[in-house]
Amino acid sequence: TTGIVMARENQSVVTEFIFQGLSSQPRTQTVLFTVFLVFYLFTIFGNIMIITVIRADCQLQAPMYFFLANLAFLDICYVSSNIPQMLVNLFTKKRTISFSGCAAQMYFSLAFGMTECVLLGVMAYDRYMAICHPLLYTAVMNRKVCIHMVMASWTSSLLSSMVINSLTLRLPFCGPDILNHYFCEVPAVLALACADTALMELVIFIFSILIVFIPFLLIITSYAHILFAILKIQSAHVQSKAFSTCGSHLTVVTIFYGTAICMYMNPKSRPPQDRDKVVAVFYTIVAPMLNPLIYSLRNKDMKRALRRAMNRPKSVY
Repeated sequence: TTGIVMARENQSVVTEFIFQGLSSQPRTQTVLFTVFLVFYLFTIFGNIMIITVIRADCQLQAPMYFFLANLAFLDICYVSSNIPQMLVNLFTKKRTISFSGCAAQMYFSLAFGMTECVLLGVMAYDRYMAICHPLLYTAVMNRKVCIHMVMASWTSSLLSSMVINSLTLRLPFCGPDILNHYFCEVPAVLALACADTALMELVIFIFSILIVFIPFLLIITSYAHILFAILKIQSAHVQSKAFSTCGSHLTVVTIFYGTAICMYMNPKSRPPQDRDKVVAVFYTIVAPMLNPLIYSLRNKDMKRALRRAMNRPKSVY
């Protein structure tokens, strides 16, 4: 493919990568296959349930639930970019992936991860407007603005991932071909390049600031204002409802950003460690899996909507 760049003379070109995976022990692999298969199915069905309930329930048409439905769809895409490949590797014991396949996985997993970073920032801003400026909320967060925010989240992330991916694939890969990871992630692939990666490290760091750190600062700032606004409310019932609404979002943010920043905000390249693979599990698998659980059980409106959906009389033909 055009993404494969020839290395220097007398050097072989890597045409495929071999995943080292999370474990080389057969029993552990069997356990991991079962656990991650359950995680994957739960994530898919849980997020489909969220999308279905939000679309079907007329009381869940606020901007918050529009963003939540988009987050659910995004999480389905995100886990589908890496877990199926990992399950195949664990089940068949075949741990290889072609160079082009690795490039595609690297692009989509990074793009979906970046989109989630931006979308979580957008959701924090939505909560800030709803709680701190309730009189302006309906006018500012109208349907058109919400759609533009979601489109901006996707577009900026897809383009950013394209830049990072194309620059990474321009580097020569002439061996070794053993990838110390369970999927093709930029830092792990970059460690195998047989060339100076200082420029790529700088590019990744800059995009990490733009796509990861700035939305994270937006979230921190939004929730700082929200906290002060909630504390000024005299009613304990209103305070409890506001904390409940924001609590689910903060839980997702803590899990996702806490682990993603550890991985991508480190500007110095180094060989991937086992710790990095465990960290990656949290933001690529655990966080998307917990989203349906958190937004279903910690959100009173979602729980009521689920009960209405289950109690709705079925049509008999």
